Amino acid sequence: MNKKQLPYGLEPHEIAFLILVGAAFYFSSAEFWKKPWPIYVFSAALLAAVPVLIFRCREEWRQLPNKIFIGALAAAWVALFVFLGNATFDYADSPSLLAWMFNIYTSPLVDEGHGLLIPFVVLALFWWKRKVLLAQPSGLWWPALGLIVFALLLHLVGFVAQQQRLSVVGFFLGLYGLTGLAWGRHWLKASFFPFFLLAFCIPVGEFSAPLTLPMRLMVSRIVEIVAHLGLAPDLIREGTQLFDAQHTFGYEVAAACSGIRSLVALLALTTIYGFVNFQSPWKRAVMMLVAAPLSVLGNVVRLCFTISVAEMFGQNAGKAVETDFGFITFLVAVGCAFLVSRWLEKITDGPTLADKPAAP
Repeated sequence: MNKKQLPYGLEPHEIAFLILVGAAFYFSSAEFWKKPWPIYVFSAALLAAVPVLIFRCREEWRQLPNKIFIGALAAAWVALFVFLGNATFDYADSPSLLAWMFNIYTSPLVDEGHGLLIPFVVLALFWWKRKVLLAQPSGLWWPALGLIVFALLLHLVGFVAQQQRLSVVGFFLGLYGLTGLAWGRHWLKASFFPFFLLAFCIPVGEFSAPLTLPMRLMVSRIVEIVAHLGLAPDLIREGTQLFDAQHTFGYEVAAACSGIRSLVALLALTTIYGFVNFQSPWKRAVMMLVAAPLSVLGNVVRLCFTISVAEMFGQNAGKAVETDFGFITFLVAVGCAFLVSRWLEKITDGPTLADKPAAP
């Protein structure tokens, strides 16, 4: 097939890569959790993304110095975390930190699936910023060794204390430091945003409870107030649970099924949009800060909709809505985030075009 016949200028190997990515995400579902081979499919897709990106940016890649240098160091760095990355065997019977991360992301016991998508988003953003990155003065910058040593110490502490999250931070921080070592401090500054997104790959786990529990209580209280205004006057609230007057039908604002779990995904989305669309730091901060209240709002809308359906059509209809319409939370939140961004676009910081997206 001729290249001109392919959509969006894709090349045949890129279409094959997209098929591989689709298969990797399909086999990374909870249905295949603990199977031995999905991690190999996903690893193949992630590894293939690097040469695909390099070939897509081949003109820019040729101009970068120290390619063999950083390639060898990056391979050694990844090998360290593959063979000496995990000191426990709770989620993965493997010494690999990357295998531990994959099992966390695909586990049906937690809600960390977004971690599978973030590396591909980061690579796509590197492609988007390729011209900006290439415009930076590049060359060896030895002070970046301090960042690499600090990352190694983080991993050492995490390995000894069996705190894999510290090792995950060390892994990504070390990769960031390696790029600074090979391409300089200007590269570090220009690539901070794509690398920053890798923070969303750090499993949150039980550390989310101090944030999600107050949010769940807030949602349940708001829904109780709305219901007593006429939606369902006999609604009873007990903590994060909502019941009808007879206690025969209930709704729980649970982290696993209420839409609160979309907070991290929404925060990642608003962060990406804020950094891509705005240059002003305060506008980027606003886009990041609206994620939590919008997650609450979306959850309130979903629960109110569920209660109204149950009041009008019965408990079975309410249960069906509660099970199958969880996407309402995310749709409401994303729609409101878009409105916030449009409002921010109308606010000028001065006579300059500071908020125009930077040219890729």
